[in-house]
Amino acid sequence: MAGGRDRILDTAYTLFSSQGVHAVGVDRIIAESGTAKMTLYRNFGSKEELVLAFLEERGARWTRGWLQAEVERRARAPAARLLAIFDVFGEWFAQVGFEGCSFINVMLELPDSEDPARAASVRHLAAIREFLAGLATEAGVEDPDGFARQWHILMKGAIVAAGEGDREAAGRAHELGELLLAARGKCQ
Repeated sequence: MAGGRDRILDTAYTLFSSQGVHAVGVDRIIAESGTAKMTLYRNFGSKEELVLAFLEERGARWTRGWLQAEVERRARAPAARLLAIFDVFGEWFAQVGFEGCSFINVMLELPDSEDPARAASVRHLAAIREFLAGLATEAGVEDPDGFARQWHILMKGAIVAAGEGDREAAGRAHELGELLLAARGKCQ
């Protein structure tokens, strides 16, 4: 059986991912995790610390453990890996309960640029761009950072479009990605 810290973090992960960080209070997390309030505060100190731990966990589970791993499993060539992102997104967008990107959601929920959770979300989004820049470098793209920023705009736009109900958002982003790669002269 998972310890109190793990149960709290797992519960917070599920609730924050699906409902946002503002909508979910610590009392609900405590009740649904089956732990005591003291256990939460002994392990996290505050809701803010719990949100930061959630974002770290999201980076581990979603960014590295799922998205990057799935992209690397599906394709060998860097350009094909970039396009595979949208294939993975297509399956994600089709899931019942698609919740969007927690990093984007938290960043938008917390407009104060000094908020530690907002800053952490921005750092996690930057880490995704670093992954994209690495793929762009491997594909021989000039200005890999600029390319990664363009690709990341496609990714974030597809997520928002899927949240609006566009069932073809991933496919549309895939098509735009092919155009971007062709314009850069890289299709490795």
